[in-house]
Amino acid sequence: MSRERPGDGEGRPPEAPRPEQGFFKDPAIDRTLGFAMALAGEVWVLRDRVRVLERLLAEKGVLAPGALDAPTVTPESASADAADRDEFVRHLMQNLLGIQQAKGPL
Repeated sequence: MSRERPGDGEGRPPEAPRPEQGFFKDPAIDRTLGFAMALAGEVWVLRDRVRVLERLLAEKGVLAPGALDAPTVTPESASADAADRDEFVRHLMQNLLGIQQAKGPL
């Protein structure tokens, strides 16, 4: 019979702190790598979604070829785009400005 402590059901106390996972001697290198990987992930998702959207819109005749190359920008769309950009930058910079989200084993 095992003696469990209150917590997560695996014998660990609630909210046990975990060390930051690191691969290099300098934590700044780990954070920079995290930044690059977050950016690469975002780029891949965007490339894939844009490719699929363009193909679907062209197949349905909804969008003329080249229409995405000269969009119409309104004040509302510019404001929404700026808010989206700010959130994107915040997400990317999280790895450089603070402790990474990746945690090592207990």
